[in-house]
Amino acid sequence: MKRILFSLFSASVLSLALAQEPGTVQKAVESKAGDPVNPLKWNEDPLDTPRFPHKAYFRKRFEVVSNSIELRPPAHIEDFVQSGKLELSLKNYLDLVMGNNTDIEIQRLVVETQKNAITRAFAPFDPSFFGSFTNQRSKTQSISSLDGATTLNTLSQPGQFTFNHTLDSGLQYSAGLTTSKLSTNSSNSTVNPAYNTQFTTNFIQPLLRNRGKDVNRLPITIARGNLKSGYLNSEASIQRLLVTAENAYWDVIAARETLLVQEKALELASEALKRSQRELELGAISPLDIYQPEAQYAAAEIQVSQSRYRLQQTEDALRRQISVDLNAELRNLPIVLTESVLPPTDEAEMDREKLVVTALRTRPDLKRIQNDYSVDDLEIRQAQNLLRPDLSLRGGYVSTGRGGNQFARGLLVSPGGFGDSLGQLFGFGFPIWNFGLQLRLPLRDRNAQAAVADVLVGKKIDALNERTLSQSVRQEVLQAVSQVESSKASVKLAIVNRDLARKQLDAEQKKYDLGVQQIFFVLDAQGKLVNAESQLVNQSVQYRRNLLNLLRSTGELLDSRGIRVQ
Repeated sequence: MKRILFSLFSASVLSLALAQEPGTVQKAVESKAGDPVNPLKWNEDPLDTPRFPHKAYFRKRFEVVSNSIELRPPAHIEDFVQSGKLELSLKNYLDLVMGNNTDIEIQRLVVETQKNAITRAFAPFDPSFFGSFTNQRSKTQSISSLDGATTLNTLSQPGQFTFNHTLDSGLQYSAGLTTSKLSTNSSNSTVNPAYNTQFTTNFIQPLLRNRGKDVNRLPITIARGNLKSGYLNSEASIQRLLVTAENAYWDVIAARETLLVQEKALELASEALKRSQRELELGAISPLDIYQPEAQYAAAEIQVSQSRYRLQQTEDALRRQISVDLNAELRNLPIVLTESVLPPTDEAEMDREKLVVTALRTRPDLKRIQNDYSVDDLEIRQAQNLLRPDLSLRGGYVSTGRGGNQFARGLLVSPGGFGDSLGQLFGFGFPIWNFGLQLRLPLRDRNAQAAVADVLVGKKIDALNERTLSQSVRQEVLQAVSQVESSKASVKLAIVNRDLARKQLDAEQKKYDLGVQQIFFVLDAQGKLVNAESQLVNQSVQYRRNLLNLLRSTGELLDSRGIRVQ
C-alpha cells in the first residue's frame, strides 16, 4: 500500500513537470468531399504552447509583447521590370496577386483565430499548480492562567502546494502538500515549535456524463472541423478575389485593344479629311462637303481621348491588385501585358453533366457545408452527453505527520523538527481514506433537451443548405456553359461581320475613287468597320471572362491557374 501511495505522489510530480496533453484521439473530421484540408494532426497545438519548466515557458509569460504591426512591402515586382516597363503574362500577374494582394492576405489570416480555438479547446486538460505561504505573528493579552503566558506571542507559518490535472478520460485528480509551523511562548505548549504536514490526493472519475476519451475530446475535434470549414471558406473567398483580379487583367487588355481600334479609326478619318481638303483646294467638291469629314475626324479624336483615359483607369485598378501602387518607385511604370485576345480555337462541345459532377466534387463552398454537416454529428454527441446523469466515483487519501520539540512541564523531553513530520508523513502511519459515489440527477433538464433539439435543427438546416447549394451550383454551371458557348458563337459572328465591313469599305473606297460614290458612304463604311473591330475585341474578351466564370463555377480555377493555397 505504501508503494502504491508513493507511486501516486510520484506520478503527480511527474505530471507537473511534463504537463503532457492527452494522447491519440479519433481522426480529424472528414467531409463527404474527401480528405481533411487541415494539415495539423489532432493532438498538435497550433500555437505550440511551451510547457513548464522549459525556458520558453518563462519567456512567454514575462516578455513584453509588442503590439506594433509591421506590414511587408510588395515582393518580387522588380523581377518583371524590363526596359523601364512592367511586363506581365497572365501567370506572372496571378503569382503577384497571390503574393501581394491585400484582400487575399486578409483571407489567409482569418483562419488564424480558428487555429487559436483549437489551442483553447486543449485548455481543460492543462495542469495547474497552486502554492501559498503565509507568515503571521500575533500578540494577544492572556485571559486565563491556562494560556501559559501573560502575553501570548505566536508565530504561524502555513504553506500549501497543490497540483490539479484533468485527463482526457474524464479523470480529475489532485495532489497537495500542506505544512505549517507554529511557535508560541506559552509554557503549556507540549510541542514547540510544532510542525504539521499533510499529503492529500483526491480523484473524481465520471461514470456516465463526461466519461471516456471520445466525449471529452469532442471540443478539440469540433474545433478542428471548424478550422477545416475556415480553410474552405478562405479558399472560396480567394477564388472570388482571383476572379476579380483576372477580370482586371482582361479589362486592361480590352481597353488597350479598344484604344488601338480607335487610333486606327482616327488614322482613317485623318486620311479621309486630308483627301477631302485636297479635293476642296482643287475645286472637286463643294465647301459644304468638307464638314462631314471634319466632324468624323473630331469624333474619332474624342473616342481616342476617352479610350486613353479608360486604359489609364483600368491600369490603376490592375496596379492595386498586385499592390504595386504601394511602391513609389514602381507605381508609375508603364504596364505591358503579354496576353493577346485571340478568338477561341476549341470547337469541341462541352459535356454539361460532366462539368456539373466536377463542380459538386470540387467546389469549396459545397465542401464546407458537407464538413459542417459532419461537425453537426459531433455537436449532437456533445449535447447528448449533457443529458446523462452526473454520476461520479470519488476517492481520496490523506497522510499526516507531526514533528517538533516536545516538552513536559516546561522541560525539553525530546528534540525534533520538520524532518520528524516528513518521516511520519511518508511512513503512512496516520492515514485517512475516503471513497464514495456522487449523483446529480436533474429531474427535468429542459436546458439540455433544448440544446439537443437545437443541434438537431442545425443539422437539418445544414442538410437543406447542402441541397439548395447543390441545386444552385448545377444551375450556375449550366448557365456558365451556355455563356461560354454563346461567346464562341458571338466571336465567330463578329469575325464574319469584321471581314464584311472591310470588304464594304474597300468597295466604297473604289467607287469613290472612280467618282461614282459620295464621301458620305466611305465615311459610313469606315464607321461600320471600326464598330465591327470593336465588337470583335469585346466579344473575344467576354469569351475569356465567361471561361473564367465557368472555371470558378466548377471549382477548378485554382488548379487551372496552377495556384495552391497555403
